[in-house]
Amino acid sequence: MDTSYETIIIGGGVVGSSIAYHLSEQTKEGILVLDQKFPLSGTSGSTQAWVWVHNKTPSWYAEFSMYSAELYSYLSKKIGDIEFKRTGGLSPFFNEADREKAVRLAEAYEQIGIKIKVLSREEALEKEPFLNPDVVGATYSAIDGNVNPFRLVDRYMRAAKKNGVQYSTYNKVTEIQKLPGKFIVVSEKGTFTCKNLILAGGTWSRELGKLVDVNIPINQLRGQILVTEPLKPFLNYTISGLRQAFNGEVLIGYSMEQEGFNRATTLDVIQETANMAVHYVPSLKKAKVVRAFSGIRAMPEDGFPILGKIPGAENLYVAATHSGVTLSPLIGTLMTELILEGETSIPIDRYSISRFA
Repeated sequence: MDTSYETIIIGGGVVGSSIAYHLSEQTKEGILVLDQKFPLSGTSGSTQAWVWVHNKTPSWYAEFSMYSAELYSYLSKKIGDIEFKRTGGLSPFFNEADREKAVRLAEAYEQIGIKIKVLSREEALEKEPFLNPDVVGATYSAIDGNVNPFRLVDRYMRAAKKNGVQYSTYNKVTEIQKLPGKFIVVSEKGTFTCKNLILAGGTWSRELGKLVDVNIPINQLRGQILVTEPLKPFLNYTISGLRQAFNGEVLIGYSMEQEGFNRATTLDVIQETANMAVHYVPSLKKAKVVRAFSGIRAMPEDGFPILGKIPGAENLYVAATHSGVTLSPLIGTLMTELILEGETSIPIDRYSISRFA
């Protein structure tokens, strides 16, 4: 393996691999992706994998998510079948007070070109007949959907490798030195040099930042998910909290727990998750649960992506965020523009790490 590269990306999950792929489309200069384990062994392989726009607040963040969701159809044509399905998204509510919030959300989104419909009880049940008949209404957006995260990351990697990107896995970075015009990246399997260095380590971003004396304020949030046996297709939409996969399994869960890197599953959250599912879709009461798993989200302290150049360090970049699946096509595109052209087609100033200074 070479030891000198134009660009090194630390982190091969959905965000790092998207950057590697998009960058490799535009330049043939050497690109290396380093991952301390194997892509998909972390957050990217333990997710509901929604491509989700509606319900994101404030509206400028929803708009950012919308731009990314719009790229998915084209992306799947370029890199291959990722089981992307624009199902539309439903977010049910069960008390009348929530309708006012939903109407305000729809009005705010209308100004940025995102159409959200606030459904009556009858309209919600017409769209999703298996919803709890006690539902009062729902918000609906045609733009939402889901993807197979394993196929997505695998296709990013295959396409990137085809373009010449090298991956070095099970290779933890232990030290980073900044020298004039270059970085020296020391890992368990060797030492590499590069001009551009991108920190895309997801949940490990804070630890990576310490190697370059930068505070990257990313915390860990555990989420637990239940998976049912394969059922006949009966859910039409991606519902906030659950979705039915291509193979008929229903994925359920949206817990958020501050448990560091602990990926255990716990009976109390599993019970809460099952109760939520049965409350939303009563017929799930009869479904057998075949698996429970948890994943660790990379959650910035203020909840919004941390993207772009790191001030005061030439050619040092960061890409760390929650909702990495939704945002990966856009982040890959914008980070490529930033590295090659020095600017982005969509402003990312508000996502700069400098906001935490």
